[in-house]
Amino acid sequence: MSTLQDIKGTIVLAGAGKMGGAMLTGWLAGGLAANRVVVIEPQPSTEIAGLAAKGVRLNPEHAGAVETLVIAVKPQSFREAGAVLKSRIAPSTLVVSIMAGTTIKSLQDVCGGAVVRAMPNTPAAIGRGITVAVAAQNVSPSQRATANALLRATGAVEWIEDESLMDAVTAVSGSGPAYVFLLAEELARAGVAAGLPEELATKLARETIAGSGELLHRSDLSSATLRQNVTSPGGTTAAALEVLMGKDGLAQLMTRAIAAATARSKELAK
Repeated sequence: MSTLQDIKGTIVLAGAGKMGGAMLTGWLAGGLAANRVVVIEPQPSTEIAGLAAKGVRLNPEHAGAVETLVIAVKPQSFREAGAVLKSRIAPSTLVVSIMAGTTIKSLQDVCGGAVVRAMPNTPAAIGRGITVAVAAQNVSPSQRATANALLRATGAVEWIEDESLMDAVTAVSGSGPAYVFLLAEELARAGVAAGLPEELATKLARETIAGSGELLHRSDLSSATLRQNVTSPGGTTAAALEVLMGKDGLAQLMTRAIAAATARSKELAK
């Protein structure tokens, strides 16, 4: 398994917004030398601009030969950015895209290179993301290892062979944090409806979800087993779960939600 230190040549990061910036932070924290990275970002944040003092090359006129390009621009900006980036890309350049809904074929048509398409999620900002990646046929084993090392800097990485699964991946993990945040909102709202002060209800909801997520992360037990461990027969949790697991409950809602997100991802794919 390759590490960041094993990566050879210059790494160009196109787009240093929240997700691109999180990746860059992860690379530097993981030991990648700052002078190995070129950042192309027309509107760099104060944090990104500050990295130039540490050796990151920000918007240089010439980046030299590019062995690895990571594209983190907004998908709607890709066509315009891609035309500029294409001049930096050789057929052997590894191109790693974290743009939602942008297919390998589109990346090859606009940029060329050996393409890896990846879908991270927002917990990458704290190093606890999960990314799913799929490689084009012309990506070599060493290039795949390089992509894995770059993506692993912000959390776990899973690889798939069938690109068509990326729509469901987007629906589950890419959009998934929003579902969890909605649960926190609604749990707090329901607490207020049950008589709790809003500040207390909000804190209870946030800490309960954060703590439960950490327990799920650390435990070897399945989520079903962890749920059962909280549930006493005939108790308060069981009463609530009868509602959540009943007809038209959470299982049905989540199935419909994931199906809707998957369908929308297919519509947006380009």
